Amino acid sequence: MIVCHCSNISDHEIRSAMDWMRAADPDTIITPGKVYRTLGKKADCGGCLTLFMSTMAASSSMEVPAELRGLKARKVKG
Repeated sequence: MIVCHCSNISDHEIRSAMDWMRAADPDTIITPGKVYRTLGKKADCGGCLTLFMSTMAASSSMEVPAELRGLKARKVKG
């Protein structure tokens, strides 16, 4: 399914880009901008953002790395 008509990006391409980023760096934070750059494309009108984000959220690669979970709740001992 085409998610971004302006840049002709499919849901399969989004998931593949996310899987590649996670394999290359397990600790990376994956953002829509990083997905676009990985695919060599740029966002245009932004009309797809809701569907783009939903597609990203449904991917198992979207998980936040364990080391970064709960950082706000942790207290720094000084």
